[in-house]
Amino acid sequence: MKEKENLDKLCIDTIRTLSIDAVQKANSGHPGAPMGLAPVAFTLWDRFMRHIPQNTDWPNRDRFVLSAGHASMLLYSILHLFGYDVSLDDIKNFRQLHSKCAGHPEYGMAPGVEVTTGPLGQGAANSVGMAMAERWLRTYFNRPGHEIINYNIFAIAGDGCMMEGISGEAASLAGHLGLSNLVWIYDNNNITIEGETSLAFSEDVAVRFKAYGWNVRHVADANDLEILEKEIKGAIEELNRPSIIIVDSHIAYGSPNKQDSAGAHGAPLGVDEVRATKENYGCDPDKTFYVPDEVAKYKEDVIEKGAKLEEEWNEKLKAYAKAHPDLAKQFDMMQNGELPEDWESVIPNFPTDSKGLATRESNNKVLNPIADKIPWFMGGSADLGPSTKTYIKDASSFNREDYGGRNFHFGVREHAMGAIINGMSLSKIRPYGATFFVFSDYVRPAIRLSSLMKLPVIYIFTHDSIGVGEDGPTHQPVEHLASLRAMPGLDVIRPSDANELSVMWKYIMALKDRPVALVLSRQGMPTIDRSKYASADGAAKGAYVLIESDGKSDMILIGTGSEIKICLDVYDQLTSEGINVRVVSMPCSTLFQSQDKAYRESVLPRSVKDRIVVEAGSTFGWHGYAGREDDCGIFGLKSFGASAPSGDLYKEYGFTTERIVEVAKKMVEKSKR
Repeated sequence: MKEKENLDKLCIDTIRTLSIDAVQKANSGHPGAPMGLAPVAFTLWDRFMRHIPQNTDWPNRDRFVLSAGHASMLLYSILHLFGYDVSLDDIKNFRQLHSKCAGHPEYGMAPGVEVTTGPLGQGAANSVGMAMAERWLRTYFNRPGHEIINYNIFAIAGDGCMMEGISGEAASLAGHLGLSNLVWIYDNNNITIEGETSLAFSEDVAVRFKAYGWNVRHVADANDLEILEKEIKGAIEELNRPSIIIVDSHIAYGSPNKQDSAGAHGAPLGVDEVRATKENYGCDPDKTFYVPDEVAKYKEDVIEKGAKLEEEWNEKLKAYAKAHPDLAKQFDMMQNGELPEDWESVIPNFPTDSKGLATRESNNKVLNPIADKIPWFMGGSADLGPSTKTYIKDASSFNREDYGGRNFHFGVREHAMGAIINGMSLSKIRPYGATFFVFSDYVRPAIRLSSLMKLPVIYIFTHDSIGVGEDGPTHQPVEHLASLRAMPGLDVIRPSDANELSVMWKYIMALKDRPVALVLSRQGMPTIDRSKYASADGAAKGAYVLIESDGKSDMILIGTGSEIKICLDVYDQLTSEGINVRVVSMPCSTLFQSQDKAYRESVLPRSVKDRIVVEAGSTFGWHGYAGREDDCGIFGLKSFGASAPSGDLYKEYGFTTERIVEVAKKMVEKSKR
C-alpha cells in the first residue's frame, strides 16, 4: 500500500514538474491549473479510464475532455505518463511551431486529444454530444450477450467554463436527457486571470446543477486521492443522471509565492519559483523534464494493460460480427467514415415546376431518403423542426426513454447544439443541426471549431434572406453569407433549386474532412427546366454555366439561391434586345475555387469584364467576381432589411428584373464606346 502511495505521489509530482518546466521553457502558458489538478487527472486515468495508448481510435474507449484547455500541459503530461506517443521532446517543444503540444489541445495533433478545446465551455458541451452519441451507439448496436459499446465521458471544466453560457445550455440538456455516462469535474480554484472569481462569479454551482437534474458531488481537497477515488466511483455508478464533482483545488499548488494567485494562471512561474516549487515537492530542482525510472516503468505497465484490453474487446467484436454480421458491417463503415453501397440512388430528381418549392421543403424530401439508407445519419434543430423541415419522418425522438431516437430536440440552445453535434461527429455519427440562418451568429464559435477540427458536420440554415419577409430585420440575414464564407475550411452552399440541392447532398455526404453550412430558403423557388438549362450536376463543381449566350458573351450574370430566377429573367430580357448574356449559378464559391484554373476560366473567362452579381445578402466578398472596383455590378445589401412581404422587400432593395436590366445595358453600352 505504501509503495502504491509513493508511486502515486511520484507520478503526480512528475505531471506537475513537466508542466511547469514546459511553460518555463516556452516562456508562455498556464502552469497553475496543471499543478492544482494533477492529482485529479492522475486518479481518474489511473483508477478509472479505459483506454488503449497504442490505439487512440479504439471505439469503446472512455473519452477525456479538457474543457479548461488552457491547462493543456496537464493533458500532455498525462498522455506522456500513460504511454501515448507524446515524447519528452514533444513536451520540450510546447507551444512551438509544428509541435504536437500546441498552446491549447488541438484535435489531430497530439494522439489522445479527443477534441480541440480552449474557447471555454466548448469542451464541456462537446462532452454532452459524446455522451448522447454513446447512448445512441449502445442502443443501436448492442445485443443481448454482445455488448461492444459501454464507455463513459469525463470532462474537466474550470470557473471560466461555468461562466460561459454554453455550459449552462449543454448541462441543462444533459440533465433533461439523464446522461448518466457523463461526468464533469469542476476545478473550483477560485482564481481567474483578473483575480479572485468573486469579482464576477458568486453563484452556488452545486445548487445550479441540482436544478439541472445532475448528481452533485464534492471533494474538499484536490490532493485527497482516497476521496477523489470514492467520488469518481460514485459518479460512474450513478444510473439516472449526469454527475458533476466539485473539486476544491489550489491553483499553482506547491508554489511558495504564487499558490492561489492570479499571477500563476497564465504566465511562467519564473526560474527561481520553479526551483523553489520543486524543492517543495521533494524533487531535484536541478533536473528539468525529469521522469523517474519508477514512472517510466509505470508507463510500460499501462501500455501492457491497454494491449490486454484491446485483445479482450477484439474477441468480443469477433463474436458480435459472427452473431450480427449486418450490424457489424454498419459499425465498421461508421468507424471508417464509409457509406452504404449505392446510397446515392435514393436521392430524388425533381420535375420542372414553375412554382416549385422552398429549398427547406425540397431539402426534407432529400434528407429523409438519405436517413432511410444511412442509419447513423441523424440530427435535429434548436426548437425549429416544423420550420426548418428537418424531421426524420420514420424515426422517433431521442430522449431518456428512447436513446435510439434519431430526431434530436436541442431546445432553444443554438450554441450548445453546434458544440454537441461536434461531439457526436467525433463519435463517428454523421450529425446535422438546424436553425434559422440569422441565428448562425449564435452557433458561430462551434462552427469555427468544426472547421478547425475538419469535422464533416452539417449545419442546415433556413430562412436565408430578406425573403423571410414580415418577421423583419431581426430575422433577415444580411451579413451572414459573407461572414461564414470568410471562415477557412467551411463550405457555404446556397442552392438555386431542388435539383441543385440534390446534387450538393451527394457532395455533402461524401465529405470526411470539412463541415458544411447548407443555406435554404423559406420562400418558394421554381424548379428549373433542365431541358432548357444546363444539368444541375454542374453544381458539384461549385459554379457552372446555367445558360450560355448565343455568341461571344457581352456580360455574365452570377447568382445564388432564389436570385437565380431573377438572373434568368434578366437573361431573357437582355437576349431579346440583342445582348449576349451568360448566366452562372454559384451555389458554393469555395468549391468553385478548388477547381483547376482551366475550369474556372471556362466558367468565368477573364475576357468578359462586364459582370453582375445578384444575391440578397451583403455585397462583401463579391468584388472579385463582379470584375469592377465599385459596386455597380453587385446587387446586394448594404443595410438591414425591413418588415414587409418578401415581394415588396425585393422591389425596395432593387432585386428586380427591370432594375438589373437597366444597369446591365448601361454597363454594356459603356464598354462598347
